Amino acid sequence: MDMLAPNLRKIYENSHADALLIEQDFLRRYLTGFYSTDGYVVLTAEKCVLVVDSRYIEAAQKAKLADCVEVVEGSYSAALELVKGHKNLGVPYPFINLARAEELKKEGFSLSDCMDALKNAMLIKTERELKQIARACEIAEDAFLRLLPQIKERMCEREVAALLEYEMRALGAEGVSFDTIAAFGANGSVPHHETGETRLRFGDAVLIDFGCKTEGYCSDCTRTFLFGDDKKHEKFKEIYAHVLAAHERVIERVAAGMTGQEADAIARGYLKEQGLDKYFTHSLGHGIGLQIHEYPVLSPRREDVLQDGMVFSDEPGVYIAGEIGVRIEDSLYMKDGKAHSFMKKTQKNLIIL
Repeated sequence: MDMLAPNLRKIYENSHADALLIEQDFLRRYLTGFYSTDGYVVLTAEKCVLVVDSRYIEAAQKAKLADCVEVVEGSYSAALELVKGHKNLGVPYPFINLARAEELKKEGFSLSDCMDALKNAMLIKTERELKQIARACEIAEDAFLRLLPQIKERMCEREVAALLEYEMRALGAEGVSFDTIAAFGANGSVPHHETGETRLRFGDAVLIDFGCKTEGYCSDCTRTFLFGDDKKHEKFKEIYAHVLAAHERVIERVAAGMTGQEADAIARGYLKEQGLDKYFTHSLGHGIGLQIHEYPVLSPRREDVLQDGMVFSDEPGVYIAGEIGVRIEDSLYMKDGKAHSFMKKTQKNLIIL
């Protein structure tokens, strides 16, 4: 009887290695369903073994892991013992450090990259994974709605970001997907602005990029709005309307079989018609899962083919240096050949507080 779950069997076979040794936390979690800051997974043709030390053994033994996952107490030496007798060892090249790679080579192993096998499995989310991402999106939106009435003049960016992160945790998030970006006024023109001490003034545009995690799975959302209307933002409002139109065109027109390049062109082409494409300085979207940046990638240079079960962001933006920044972002999923948004609760028409 085959003791491995089908997805683990597929990963093992597609890696073309004798055994896999996985040390990275998000990959361990993907393979076993258990999170720890330290540990190892050994995957062979016969079994999947999670190796954790005394800090985690009790929790791992009590966790509802798949029947095919065996839990063993130990450290690196225990994991090494499990892979002895296997010549070719699969390791995730983008994530293994040089010291570990050299150490394994000295032990007599030849190393091959198993990341493609892992990536291809992780590209298509299961119903359980989609449910967790949907929950993370719901929490993020609920937290944003709780935040809006709390925003006051003279608050600084860090205060607003902290309030939003508190609300996400209060609603059940286990953590944030990434450090929350809160950008007031012209700070929004920097796509990845470092949230700081800038204080909010009446009439400021506000851009907030945020997300949270449930069971390790991420959400990603950006909303841009005005803190009061000082009647000096006609250009901002015009640009906002164009970014929203680009964002919504992606949801309407993306279809299974398209490449990331073709999806990106939907938004970029529309913004080009408005003379704004030179201000759209990043790609349309990125995959979302146990990491906030996964595959597929939707950009002018990517040929990733979109399929049902994939999850990715839709985040066109316009950034005019020192003046204006507008980004509107949802987390999307592919189903029945079309794109659908997880974000159901927050309006995307321009909010004026």
